[in-house]
Amino acid sequence: MTTDILAFLLTIGILIVIHEYGHYRVAVACGVKVLRFSVGFGRVLWRRQATPDSTEFVVCALPLGGYVKMLDEREGPVDARELDRAFNRKPLLQRAAVVAAGPVANLILAVLLYAAVYWIGVDEPKALMGAPVAASLADQAGLRAGDWARAYSTDGVEWHDLRSMNDLRWELTRATAAGERLHLMVTDARGRDRRDVVLGLDTLGSREVDAKLMRRIGLGSVFSEPVLGEVQAGGPAAQAGLRTGDRVLSINGVDVTDASVERDLIRASGRNGVAEPMRWRVERSGQVLEFTVTPSLVDEGAKQIGRVGVQPGLAPAMVMVRYGIFDGLAKAVSQTWQMSALTVKMLGKMLVGQASLKNLSGPLTIADYAGQAVRLGLTYYLGLLAVVSVSLGVLNLLPLPVLDGGHLMYYLFEGVTGRPVSELWLERLQRGGVAIMLMMMSLALYNDVARLLGLQ
Repeated sequence: MTTDILAFLLTIGILIVIHEYGHYRVAVACGVKVLRFSVGFGRVLWRRQATPDSTEFVVCALPLGGYVKMLDEREGPVDARELDRAFNRKPLLQRAAVVAAGPVANLILAVLLYAAVYWIGVDEPKALMGAPVAASLADQAGLRAGDWARAYSTDGVEWHDLRSMNDLRWELTRATAAGERLHLMVTDARGRDRRDVVLGLDTLGSREVDAKLMRRIGLGSVFSEPVLGEVQAGGPAAQAGLRTGDRVLSINGVDVTDASVERDLIRASGRNGVAEPMRWRVERSGQVLEFTVTPSLVDEGAKQIGRVGVQPGLAPAMVMVRYGIFDGLAKAVSQTWQMSALTVKMLGKMLVGQASLKNLSGPLTIADYAGQAVRLGLTYYLGLLAVVSVSLGVLNLLPLPVLDGGHLMYYLFEGVTGRPVSELWLERLQRGGVAIMLMMMSLALYNDVARLLGLQ
């Protein structure tokens, strides 16, 4: 928990500083006097100001946000000698540039973070697919346990390489959100017997692009050889005579083609609340042996599942994914663009009811993911930081009055009509924007809590 909190504070702190620094740098470049650069709100914990006339930099107690306060006649009297440095006196294009600079800084940060991940390289699971869920899209398409996804296409003509399972999952997510079919070029695990399959993601009818999406498509896990790992001493498997290194052939007459099948059968053995003996066939040193294993039952939420005290399956095959300087930068720009487009598309679908509001996430989910990413390593954390930075940049460009995008809409109105939005309408829009943001924040927090409690 401590790791999650610290990782969350670090993540939010970095993104806030970059966002506000974007506003600050462009404001200074446009000749605007910046009075305060604040990270957080509330009581000041740290303060620095070089001279009485320079910008005051502060860190405050509540870290969920920040702001750049500029000289502005609308917020108080301005000395006549400094009128040319007031924000409200600047030309329309300069004011718009200052406002847009925050979200743009987040998007630029995302490009740099993605590029760093691609340059450093990261070990990712090879795109070997586990056993598809029966009657799922993957099963109907003819995918099998151990199939290696080598390339994808949206039209069956132009193909793009898949370097890892993460690449495959991203393309599945993107295609599902777009309501498109996805063509996959697959071979066996050794690269032989090439064939093309089509996943009808356009028929999925899913309104939620979430962590459970792969299960709904039918690709729940990465392929893992059904060879037993550690067998716990004194556990049901050890008592039955199973050993580390045994290759599982079948359980209760069901062929075990990869470790995910084995795992599911073990868990399902406790679904009736009774520990029913399981018939295992395994291969050991070239011999086929049979064992009867009686699982123990453990509670998982409101249901019971079976446990036999083994580590099912070998570790998945991994590949190092790394790009050169220019390829990595190009890939980073493309990834940031695609992630931005996907975010906008999902927000639009939620607005018109074509996507579930359960997709909204808040600080608890970010904290959880940040903690996990920190534990996995630097590149995973940089990748998460890039995703959140894109989300923050896109969110701030939404045309809501309290966000940067809302202010840009004011300037668009001013540019078209030749006059600014009236103070009366500014006040009304501000209230409406605050109400909408509070509703979104409340819904995101509710979704966070529901996920933590296992209700979603």
